[in-house]
Amino acid sequence: MADRDDAVLDDPVGESLRGHHAHLARRRGRAATYLPGVATFSAVSTDPDPGEWADLARLLGRGEFADLFSCPVLPPPDWEPVFVLDGLQLLWPDGGSPDRPAETDTGVVELGADDVPEMLDLVERTRPGPFWPRTRELGTYLGIRDGGRLVAMAGERLRPPGWTEISAVCTAPDARGRGHAARLVRALVARILARSERPFLHVAEANTGAIALYERLGFEVRGHVTFRGFRTP
Repeated sequence: MADRDDAVLDDPVGESLRGHHAHLARRRGRAATYLPGVATFSAVSTDPDPGEWADLARLLGRGEFADLFSCPVLPPPDWEPVFVLDGLQLLWPDGGSPDRPAETDTGVVELGADDVPEMLDLVERTRPGPFWPRTRELGTYLGIRDGGRLVAMAGERLRPPGWTEISAVCTAPDARGRGHAARLVRALVARILARSERPFLHVAEANTGAIALYERLGFEVRGHVTFRGFRTP
């Protein structure tokens, strides 16, 4: 089985950029960020000095957005705050299995490059969180169609060692209440467990409906996180 040390979840962006997503990373010194169009998440070391912050600023460019996700350290005071969001990190229990086999979730399809325009349109209408033209390159994305129209999707995002984050869980307003989100999350959980990894996810603390859904499916709260974004000087 993969390493189940959950300490890597304290820095899921940095661990992903140094590992599974290294081919999607841009680097300068110890600072790193994703390629344009993939994600805006950036990472520094656990004890960054002024030079490391300067490297990240040069990497991103002047006046650019730096999504520091749940980074526990703050940038220098000349970095302009853009947003702060309280959230939760939830884990799939070690040894847990979906409440029913994923093969019963018929109608779940894998989404590819040709589906990106529809995926972006669905994200625009539902606002599940950051999603860009190349975000699907981070992992597998699944969807549900109704009459040929994409009405729900969810996928894999961060990949620290031994773990895979489930993200972009969203359903079109006129297709809610049919269990689409639960079907997609179950299908992703089954895929992640099949490759001997463990699912985790993040959710805004105010999104009580989503939290209740994830807990019904079997996820457990690991702890509180604070998401922050800044603009470089």
